[in-house]
Amino acid sequence: MITPVRRAVAVCTLGVLGAAALTACGSPDTALRAPRPGHSATPVPTRSRPPTVAPGPAGLTPVFANGPRAAGRTVALTFDADMTADEGPRAASGEHFDNPALIAALRALKVPATVFMTGRWADQYPRQARAIGRDPLFEVGNHSYSHYAFTDDCYGLPTMSEDRLASDVNRAWAAFRRAGVPDPMPYFRFPGGCYDDRALRTLGAAGVTAVQWDVVSGDAFATDADAVARQVLDGVKPGSVVVMHCTRSAAPVTERAVRTVVPELRKRGFRFVKVSELIRSAASRPR
Repeated sequence: MITPVRRAVAVCTLGVLGAAALTACGSPDTALRAPRPGHSATPVPTRSRPPTVAPGPAGLTPVFANGPRAAGRTVALTFDADMTADEGPRAASGEHFDNPALIAALRALKVPATVFMTGRWADQYPRQARAIGRDPLFEVGNHSYSHYAFTDDCYGLPTMSEDRLASDVNRAWAAFRRAGVPDPMPYFRFPGGCYDDRALRTLGAAGVTAVQWDVVSGDAFATDADAVARQVLDGVKPGSVVVMHCTRSAAPVTERAVRTVVPELRKRGFRFVKVSELIRSAASRPR
């Protein structure tokens, strides 16, 4: 389902938390299109572009929250690889913003997934970013470079000025190129899930689809994997997009929760897909 454009939306995947906790979990610029590595931001030929949603009113960036409810029992697991622009010292002192065991579990379970990376995360973990980006099981979306908010009052996140919004997104594409991610998808997830018309206008020329969710896993800072699994299992419907996290320090029980969720949803007849498949299904349905 494509959510209607709203004056202001503030949905936080990490809950109502302070700025320090949240960090873990301009004008329109056509250069925001996800470029192929080794090239400038030249638009990809139409025939090879991944599925996107048509722009909203006045060219505003479209917002996608879930796929069709009646198009089969499909569900997309998405994982935010969060790291803010100023967390380098914490990583240098041993804090882990990655989660290789989670990625290994998804591979072992053969679960396709969409990973929304911040550019700072890709800069910190380039080998992991490259491995995820080159694995056909996964697709990579843009989660900004800095993980700073695109709106005011976004659950304590630092807020960027309007003239920095476009450059921050473009900076993330550049980080993906440096890391060797070959084909990042034209999908964007707002830090904290917060957006308004200003943010949607800023991204409007980029040709991206903003991807939200309809199931919050509650994995951020959780210590009970079973509780996280129950929350996902209770919320999933056909076409759901589930938001989870790919950071050990901020979401330490996600891997264990996934190992419970995946077999149970398969038992219920669900099939795991990437966000791109849900968008393609939505675009192909008669209006």
